[in-house]
Amino acid sequence: MTITVIGHLCLDMIHQTDRSTSSGYGGIFFTVAALANLLHEDDTIIPVFGVGKDDYDAFIGYLEKYPNIDTSGIYKFNGPTNQVALYYREGKERLECSKFISDPIPLKKIRPKLGVDMILLNMVSGFDVTLDTLDEIRMEVRDDHLPIYMDVHSLSLGINEDFTRFHRPLEQWRRWLFMIHAAQMNEYEAHILSPEKLDELSLAKHTLALNTKVLHITRGNRGSTAFIDDHKHVRRLDCEGVELKKAVDATGCGDVFAAAYCAHYMRTGDIDASASFANQVAAAKAGFAGSSPIDSLSSFRQFAGEEKNQ
Repeated sequence: MTITVIGHLCLDMIHQTDRSTSSGYGGIFFTVAALANLLHEDDTIIPVFGVGKDDYDAFIGYLEKYPNIDTSGIYKFNGPTNQVALYYREGKERLECSKFISDPIPLKKIRPKLGVDMILLNMVSGFDVTLDTLDEIRMEVRDDHLPIYMDVHSLSLGINEDFTRFHRPLEQWRRWLFMIHAAQMNEYEAHILSPEKLDELSLAKHTLALNTKVLHITRGNRGSTAFIDDHKHVRRLDCEGVELKKAVDATGCGDVFAAAYCAHYMRTGDIDASASFANQVAAAKAGFAGSSPIDSLSSFRQFAGEEKNQ
């Protein structure tokens, strides 16, 4: 099985509520590394994104430990890699500060990597691809019925002059969520996404009417909900939160959720089982800080699903 992963790389600096800090690769790295640990060595992950020229060689060298990652879609650009500072505050939404956001990934870099089994688009910065590029991707793959999974992520974030990010409605949200396999967002993003301030069920009905099959809403330690198009009716699947001995760091949990869902769905074609699996793996990510221990997710590999019937 082969999956193309599109989204911006970040260099993360994470500031926890106890004033501890950690740093490492973030953004699309969480998705790519999670997939590398969940899929088999004979599967292929094809990331498509740019890396600043000063970081490129070290990053490509770091990925060499993953035999199932094809780095041919990773390109070098002048200037620094996107840097993100994340500040977690007790009882409040985290504060995100993004510097040096990379230019959108051009279609000419993506198009050669579309002959795959699934596409995972993670809007890490919110500027990862343009809406026109997504439309072109949809047109390229629609005849092959290729599933596109999109994590809305930072698509609903604006950016201030001091590089801090803020939530705002997305005027063209229907066009973004049109004709894909699944859209993912957390419950706050779901609340803020539509200018009409649709409730979750209404948002799901509108989304699934766009010829999209699933809307995933993640809820942190309370689990997740999938709204599924079941023969033109909306079916709700709630996955309960997973109890952890200690929740350490929520950074990257959404990226891991997307990776785990796609890893399972590619093999099984089972939406319900894939959503449940994603919920379990994302909870495991919350048990460690940053991305350095992400290879521990390989313990879930055997549960990533059996090959679906062809």
